[in-house]
Amino acid sequence: MSRTKLGRLAGNAKLLLLDFDGPVCSIFAHYPAPEVAARLRAVAADQGVAIGPEISDEQDPLEVLRWSANTGSHRVLHAVEDALREAETNAARSAEPTAHAHELIREARQLGRAVAIASNNSTPAIEAYLNRHGLGALVSVVAGRIPYAPHTMKPDPSCLLRALNAVNTAAHDAVFVGDSLTDITAARSAGVPVVAFANRPDKWEAFQAAGADVVVTTMAEVVAALSR
Repeated sequence: MSRTKLGRLAGNAKLLLLDFDGPVCSIFAHYPAPEVAARLRAVAADQGVAIGPEISDEQDPLEVLRWSANTGSHRVLHAVEDALREAETNAARSAEPTAHAHELIREARQLGRAVAIASNNSTPAIEAYLNRHGLGALVSVVAGRIPYAPHTMKPDPSCLLRALNAVNTAAHDAVFVGDSLTDITAARSAGVPVVAFANRPDKWEAFQAAGADVVVTTMAEVVAALSR
């Protein structure tokens, strides 16, 4: 990790963009994602859809949502989206904050930077979490998942572009902190510098290979760079 480069990116950014699940919190910390994924499959099955082997063991609820869009049934997609949004909003009540994430948001605002969330999670869930922790007024924009349009989720850059447009900020004047390869791809497509948060050791090399501008292992590194 280049401290100089991180300091430059954080120091020059007028807008701090954050992915939600990972950089801000662990949304499914007490409502396990595999349980949510299983619930979504049950919802789809109730609509008469066969649950094939390609999705039967999927543990990521967002991937089940993507799959539901490929069934060709708007009814199934709407049912799965509605169930996921409800599950995310319930999970937000017990989500575990990521270490130093709240500090980062407060520090950015104190320094006069705008803060926005750009996420594949639903906007109601994100807003519920922020309000529960007294952060709602500090976040200028929540660009969450567009309902019933999973094709616009990252790696599509839609949420990043919506956030940039909402605060009238150019891509090169922002920095995005994400924790997945799809975050890096979306940021690259949007032209936004990206700091990859490797919250597991196995992510480090993959993030470097994917072209992240900087890789960090703790949000405290971003706080320190912003403060400098």
